[in-house]
Amino acid sequence: MANSADLVSNGVRRLAAFIAALLACVSGTGAAQAQSIIRDAEIEALIRDYSDPIFSAAGLPPSNVGIHLIADPSINAFVANGLNMYVFTGLLAQADTPNQVIGVIAHETGHMSGGHLARSDEAIAAATRPILLTMGLGLAAVLAGAPEAGIGIIAGGQTAAERTFLKYSRSQEASADQAAITFLDATQQSGVGLYEFFDKLRDDLAFSGRRINPYTVTHPLPGQRIESLKRRIQSSPYREAKDTPEEQHRFDMARAKIQGFLTSPYSTFRAYPHDDQSQPARYARTIAYYLTPDIDRALEGVNDLIAEEPENPFFHELKGQMLFEHGRVADAIAPHAKSVELKPSVALLHVNVARAYLATESVANAEKSLQHLKLATQSEPKNSFAWFEMANAYGFLDNEPMANLATAERYFAIGARREAFTFARRAKAGLTPNTPEWRSAIDSMSLTTPSERELRQQQRRRRGSAPSFSVSTG
Repeated sequence: MANSADLVSNGVRRLAAFIAALLACVSGTGAAQAQSIIRDAEIEALIRDYSDPIFSAAGLPPSNVGIHLIADPSINAFVANGLNMYVFTGLLAQADTPNQVIGVIAHETGHMSGGHLARSDEAIAAATRPILLTMGLGLAAVLAGAPEAGIGIIAGGQTAAERTFLKYSRSQEASADQAAITFLDATQQSGVGLYEFFDKLRDDLAFSGRRINPYTVTHPLPGQRIESLKRRIQSSPYREAKDTPEEQHRFDMARAKIQGFLTSPYSTFRAYPHDDQSQPARYARTIAYYLTPDIDRALEGVNDLIAEEPENPFFHELKGQMLFEHGRVADAIAPHAKSVELKPSVALLHVNVARAYLATESVANAEKSLQHLKLATQSEPKNSFAWFEMANAYGFLDNEPMANLATAERYFAIGARREAFTFARRAKAGLTPNTPEWRSAIDSMSLTTPSERELRQQQRRRRGSAPSFSVSTG
């Protein structure tokens, strides 16, 4: 039989695990950090086109909402850290229509517009109160010589807490469902896709055995809620609205791209066999050839796609990426430059051509690289990779102060305030006073000045990390 100390230890571990699960469920930050956030200009543009009308209908300025793409095959999406939406590639890959994805986006927007994240702190407090009360009573019982009874009391408190929080979660989900239909009606779109998506999840869960989809954990799907959603959709004047063939084609292209890049070439060839000559199938196979790698067949495929749609910037981007990654950096410039010409507002495309210019190790091309990187960082000030490439370009041109300033901006973008302050101070020391660049360094320093507490911690680390030397005694 386990002793009292073991039972108490087990109870504490269960308590800690439950509280951690509560926090992860509410914030979603754990999932975001554990997965890989990826960038893709084509898919990001697609999600933006789906999302921005919904955000506007919800009264949320689209420019204030961050959208992040997570490379994970799970069917999932969540909101976290304020106005930030995280979309898993698995959601796009497993959905059948654009309307299904748009429905999920509308639902998640319902969470944001309803302030559910902010209110979750109150829900956590309400859920943990029974735990704190029963923990004290349980420990008292253990000390009185009744360890089994004490642990039973603690477990009862945890069960009560779970019920309290799940009741709150169900209320949130139902509220987000209703808000989603309101937003879809406002944008004259059908809510059928949201119902189809939830129905798909229920079917998948029924046949999944032990596999639990994360979306069904954080978004419980009781039958009453589904029926309520169905009734609301049936009363909508836009329930029969359909995706256009052009919208479906664009969505299918994005799914093909996800398949091509995020699964093995073998899986891609099986999903898109060679007798399938549709454009999405050829897109996926072209990417698979590129990853095999079979650069000749990949280039043949992308050239055929460009011949069909010469104004598609993402086909030119793919060709540039293929050439760059296979060491043909000079050849990569032209297709990357074409993608920028066709879509000059996309920061990622500017970064691509800037990398190609810089990789030629030419002073003239380094200057061209900087032009594109400046445009990219104006559009995306938090694009840390663009700042990294800018620091490299200035370094190649022997402009150390500006390289330091770009490095400061890079660290600021990733939240490394101490490092940002250090490099901004170095940049300021080498820049001409009162120039725009000098003032930028001053601004960076003011935004990243370490607090007194941080300075004391730095001093303690310096004292504690002095180099030590050992002398061999033979």
